[in-house]
Amino acid sequence: MEFGGGKGGSQRAALVTVSEILPEAHPPGTYPMKSDSDLPGGRRLLADALDPRSLDPDAKRVVKRLQRHGHEAYFVGGCVRDLLIGREPKDFDVATSASPSTIRRLFRNGRIIGRRFRLVHIYYGDRICETATFRREPQRDSEEEDLLIREDNEYGTAAEDAQRRDFTVNGLFLDPSTLEVLDYVQGLEDLEDRLLRTIGDPERRFAEDPVRIMRAVKFATRLDFEIEDETWDAMCAVAPDLERAAPARVFEEILRLLRSGTSQGAFRMLWACGALDVLLPEHGKYLGKYRPRPREQTRQAGDLFALLEALDHRVSQGYQPGMALCIAALFHPLVEDAADVDPEELPTALDTLRLQVAEESIDPVADLARISRKEAARAARIIAMQPAFQHRPLVTGEEDSVPFSPLLFALSEGFEDALDLYRLRVLARGKGRDMLDAWQARFERAQAASPEEIEAEQRRIRKGKRRRRRRPQRRNRGSRGRE
Repeated sequence: MEFGGGKGGSQRAALVTVSEILPEAHPPGTYPMKSDSDLPGGRRLLADALDPRSLDPDAKRVVKRLQRHGHEAYFVGGCVRDLLIGREPKDFDVATSASPSTIRRLFRNGRIIGRRFRLVHIYYGDRICETATFRREPQRDSEEEDLLIREDNEYGTAAEDAQRRDFTVNGLFLDPSTLEVLDYVQGLEDLEDRLLRTIGDPERRFAEDPVRIMRAVKFATRLDFEIEDETWDAMCAVAPDLERAAPARVFEEILRLLRSGTSQGAFRMLWACGALDVLLPEHGKYLGKYRPRPREQTRQAGDLFALLEALDHRVSQGYQPGMALCIAALFHPLVEDAADVDPEELPTALDTLRLQVAEESIDPVADLARISRKEAARAARIIAMQPAFQHRPLVTGEEDSVPFSPLLFALSEGFEDALDLYRLRVLARGKGRDMLDAWQARFERAQAASPEEIEAEQRRIRKGKRRRRRRPQRRNRGSRGRE
């Protein structure tokens, strides 16, 4: 299924095709391979157009040491995929025939982690090379209906390991010593066609791990791949099973989508396949029924996706949003909508209402996903600070104005994140740039303010508050005197 929302043709034109990296693509079975005769065959191709300098030296060191001690070892997964389409891998993972305990004995800088999936983190300074033992599909009772994988420590061969992975483009191995690519799952053809397809039966793959639905969305939007029709149909069918996934793991994937630079397309796709209703029910209600045509979508959908598009624009420029900012951007449209439902109940301080609504929206998700209270509170505060950028008076000379200091506001806790959210809102609306520039200048002046200036401003605000409290009493005394 082709779905809008990726980066589009501009990125596609910039990517290297697989045929350039593998100029002599041979049909399956051309190369002799070590494989179990009971397993499906594969093919071995020389990626001689790959620049060896693009390979991580620490990960190469891990593979070579394992191979010197008689073990099979390869780069695997996303790093191989990215190398073959001309992208710079974020990290390099290694898969090997050596067991976790054997890996640990070979690397004093290694540490075994995980229970459901035991692997070894090998440390080189602040960098980690994740090294996992080849695995195979867990043995199941033939009558077992629940396909959800809870244990995944059954070791196997490279071919078995490829078959248990999620998508064909992630099931490729690369030997960095010889630059040979091992393909057991026809992943090279799908890379060439820019097609995202599960390995094996799609419904079974997503039932085994429903979070794969979110990973499919991430890869399709980030890499500008088309989702194969059967894979898309299975995503829609299995989406309700996401409620069985660990909330902390789900929210980690949500954060990755928000930081990906393609969050708008990703959340549109989650909305389209029904996953958003399960992952973030309040957002599902807020958006309503999915409508594929933008002109048919509601104001609420327009507000949310415009803000996500602005976030994507900032990320594409190198901005790295923190967790609190990501949460605030995701929940801000909902809070604004809820805070304005009944204007008659709005208190004088609009930020107080928004803080309450933001906490009521964010806290249940934060509790389930085990987000720290500090981050959740910070996100709510960022949202509650937004009215001050436009709706609070910046000059307090009038008698009845609420004392407000741009200087002290710019020095308050969370201001920089709040300004970042305001910047996203300005980008989303396409107006307000002058106000944004003015606040940026105020922030810079506040950072340079002396302690004496800050103390003088605090005294001025305290004095204004005292005058404001006394004023009604004088008017009452005067009215009684006239009587």
